[in-house]
Amino acid sequence: MNRRKALKFTGNMAVAAVAGPSLLSLFQSCKNTVRADWQPEFLIQKEASFLSTFVDMILPATDTPGALDVKADMFMDKVMANVYDDAGKKAMRANIAQFNADCEANFGKEFAELNKADRIKVLEKEEAKGGQFGQGVWGTAVGPQEPVGFYKSLKSMTLWAYTSSEEIGKNVLNYDPVPGGYDGCIPVSAVGNKWTL
Repeated sequence: MNRRKALKFTGNMAVAAVAGPSLLSLFQSCKNTVRADWQPEFLIQKEASFLSTFVDMILPATDTPGALDVKADMFMDKVMANVYDDAGKKAMRANIAQFNADCEANFGKEFAELNKADRIKVLEKEEAKGGQFGQGVWGTAVGPQEPVGFYKSLKSMTLWAYTSSEEIGKNVLNYDPVPGGYDGCIPVSAVGNKWTL
């Protein structure tokens, strides 16, 4: 790794360390919001409807809570409102509008108004196009990253918001609130689910 890359990596880690507690406080503020009372901070109602429908299609409720159950859409709206700069906010609005325009052109309705079968067709089409995420370490890309497009970026954010929630962290993934002892020699089969902090 050359010096420039090392400095960039160090800078990204510093930003993550500073932003981490702030993002956790955003999630806490979503926890007590009742869905019927939700007033988005950044998104207008039409965009919020798109986002809620999108996260529900990506992670619907099954035998585990879905993205709507853990209020991933509310958290994502707070992140957009409090973390995105003006250019990021403008791009998000433009991307949602374009996604809806494509749905209207192909199916006659915006994404949130489509039936489930047509939504699945839209998502399958989006999944097939665009780049792939490269490998990363602690959320930071390692090596060059090809553009992945709006759909995959929003899907990634949905997964991050979902797995960052307290409900999923404590009751779905394995949870160890305090670092315990170190056992470096255990079989992988003994680990079970992926771990969360």
